Amino acid sequence: MDEKRYIRLGVNVDHVATVRNARGIAHPDPVRAALLAAEAGADGITAHLREDRRHIVDDDIERLMNELELPLNFEMAATDEMRDIALRHKPHAACIVPEKREELTTEGGLDAVKGHNYLVPYVRELVDAGIRVSLFIDPEKDQLDAAVSLGAPVVELHTGTYCEVEEGAAREAELHRIQEAAAHAAAVGLECHAGHGLAFDTVAPIAAIPAIVELNIGHFLIGEAIFGGLEGAIKQMRDLMDRARAEE
Repeated sequence: MDEKRYIRLGVNVDHVATVRNARGIAHPDPVRAALLAAEAGADGITAHLREDRRHIVDDDIERLMNELELPLNFEMAATDEMRDIALRHKPHAACIVPEKREELTTEGGLDAVKGHNYLVPYVRELVDAGIRVSLFIDPEKDQLDAAVSLGAPVVELHTGTYCEVEEGAAREAELHRIQEAAAHAAAVGLECHAGHGLAFDTVAPIAAIPAIVELNIGHFLIGEAIFGGLEGAIKQMRDLMDRARAEE
């Protein structure tokens, strides 16, 4: 496929760690899953180190940095603790996400407008360290403009609402919102990624958006791996993305 039309796939291994932590033992190993994902065609690996360490733990990040040849996207809240960990390891990328202890998973995008002044030093320090900073935001123009103002070179558009609404007019409206946001991101000089909740039946319309250069997918792939293996799930997702891009 033409390099300009290629869309990258980042695989999130958090929920391999969720299964491991349920028993408090070493198996299954998220680092092993990351290495398998690399062999299956992933372009990068995402791992979210939460404050409560509910899935990924510090040793996982250490091992991913040491053993992984693919770029690591370190998902993190904007806290001093996570900033210091990112600065110590210096992953390829750091995606700043909202985080609440009581949530099951990330609920919506970061508010880069209201949180602008708070986020400034975190973005600046990470960028100055050579880490490619992205902001996980809702597909809204004011959030994209705030990302530009903050100096973040990358945004990841939250696709959760698009995936959760019923098929039909509601989903088409959400898809249009993402398409408009991606086009605006490109217009203002942001590299545009997308992710959250994407599955085999929802990925193609997002992958077909020309301005989006990377999708980050985790929970669905790990769940699907139970039935057909991680390699098969990643290869099927990769094929759906490539076909959508080719037909775009």
